Amino acid sequence: MPKTAPTWLFGTVEETEILAMLEQMEADPLYNTQSRYVADTEKYPDNVITFSQIHMGHLKKLPSVNPHQYISNLKLMTKVRI
Repeated sequence: MPKTAPTWLFGTVEETEILAMLEQMEADPLYNTQSRYVADTEKYPDNVITFSQIHMGHLKKLPSVNPHQYISNLKLMTKVRI
């Protein structure tokens, strides 16, 4: 039987707060937050997964990661250099 990674159980308030931060990044043109193609048409009928969905999934799979630090690092990595 394959092992699955433990998932982080966010509180409703914390998950909403983190999702709002990711969506703010998506709305800001200073960050490279492009959506990606995904082949799973059952889960994503339009074959697109958003930046927010990708990173919320990562955070849920990495329970030992501080979500605020993760987003801070994500901002540094995705900032568009002018």
